[in-house]
Amino acid sequence: MKPNEALTIGDLAQRTGLSVSAIRFYEDKGLVEPFRTAGNQRRYLRSDIRRLSFVLIAQRLGLALGEIEAELKKLPMGRNPTARDWRRISLSIRKTIDTRIDELQRTRDNLDGCIGCGCLSLRKCTLYNPGDAKGAEGPGPRNVLA
Repeated sequence: MKPNEALTIGDLAQRTGLSVSAIRFYEDKGLVEPFRTAGNQRRYLRSDIRRLSFVLIAQRLGLALGEIEAELKKLPMGRNPTARDWRRISLSIRKTIDTRIDELQRTRDNLDGCIGCGCLSLRKCTLYNPGDAKGAEGPGPRNVLA
């Protein structure tokens, strides 16, 4: 890559809207891999704009960092992803989102049965404790929806 094509961490922050510390965090997680100049300064590829933009979008969709890491490992480092690359990831993410939508719809449909106290030993709680199954384990909350 030509030196004038590389981005400084400040340039990358400006292009993605991320803070420099957030970019370093994602770098530590292996989501982007800068190279170093002769003066030991970080430089990023233009394709890192897309990688970090994907991170932001995926987080807004509710994906956990581990899920995002797994998806980014499917993308090539050092070049912009192709339409085929994105399509493959989109199908994978779609399954995750569909599962979450199903969970949210079940929760919404059972919401009227929840009194909202969070106590999982109540016989009436249809969200977290149908049939008071957790009541036998003692008082208080036992588990939370993922």
